[in-house]
Amino acid sequence: MIQLLLLYVGAGLTSFWGIAHLFPTKSVVEGFGEITLDNRRIITMEWIIEGVSLIFIGLLVSTVTFIDPLSAASKAVYVLSIMGLVALAIVSVFTGYKVNFFPFNTIISIP
Repeated sequence: MIQLLLLYVGAGLTSFWGIAHLFPTKSVVEGFGEITLDNRRIITMEWIIEGVSLIFIGLLVSTVTFIDPLSAASKAVYVLSIMGLVALAIVSVFTGYKVNFFPFNTIISIP
């Protein structure tokens, strides 16, 4: 029972973080200052893609948990979701600290 609760909570938090990514997109892009139109579009695209990916992962985990949390397919979804989230985190760590954008470079300070 507690495992199901944790799966739903994790899926909900992941989806929530994805939704939270979508709302500030415009202000995040504006936070980069004067950049080319192409760069603005790339940042907007990447910000939206990350938010949608997080929402998708959360919904996928919730769905397979609801259908059959113990099946081999569900377990594969859980493992692949974890791997995907870890990959996103690693990319964020190694790219976020390099940009001159306050929320990114202050969260993690890697020399």
